[in-house]
Parts: sequence; C-alpha cells; structure tokens
Amino acid sequence: MQLTIFYDSHCPLCLAEMQHLVKYDEDNHIRLIDLYACDLKRLYPQIDKHKAMQRLHGQLDTGEMLYGLDVTCTAWSLVGKYRWLKILRWPFIKPVSNLTYRFFARYRETIALVFTGKKRCNQCAIPKNNS
Repeated sequence: MQLTIFYDSHCPLCLAEMQHLVKYDEDNHIRLIDLYACDLKRLYPQIDKHKAMQRLHGQLDTGEMLYGLDVTCTAWSLVGKYRWLKILRWPFIKPVSNLTYRFFARYRETIALVFTGKKRCNQCAIPKNNS
C-alpha cells in the first residue's frame, strides 16, 4: 500500500512530521507532495489547495482519499511506527481526537511559533527525493 500526503511545506510542524515519516519509510510507502508545487493543480486536480491547507489530505494508491488524523494514523502505520495512534480512530475517542486535530490545524502557526520559534518557513526541505 502507498499513501500520498499533500503537505504544507511552509509549516515547521508539518515539516518535522514529514521528516520523521521519511526517516522511517524504508519501504517507500509514503509519497510527499508539496502543496506549493507549481504543477499541483495539473498533476492532482482532485486536490483543492485551500482545503488541503486547512486539513491534511492523503490519497491511497487505490484512489481513496483520507483526511486529517486518518492520514496521520495511516502514514505511521505504514512505516511501522506509533501503532498506538490507532486508538485515536476508536469510535468513542475519534470525535474528541478529530476536534483536537481541527484545533491544532487551525492554530498550527501559533503552535509552531511556541514550539519552534517561527510561524512559517520559506519552503522547508525534506532530505529525501520523495516530494
């Protein structure tokens, strides 16, 4: 199974997670696509950049679209790490984790500023030819 993740290359927190994912992705299950890529609209017409900037988007090799924490949990499962994250998808926990994710996504620039000292970065680099 392969998962394509459409990520915000200007977000320091997004970058950190993508860097960790590619570090553990020994079998190349994850493909990263920068939402700021010049040819995004041509290559991925199904992706609305504005919506993808508000909520993480992913696409399985079957064509199925995933959003938010479903992308995160699937990605970490594919690289064989943090399998405990699947509890975030349990029916009685999922609504709370989705609300928490939406809060994080909405305020990620402020959260990034607190944790990294910067809200945004000029296109951050991921050290693997994966994006």
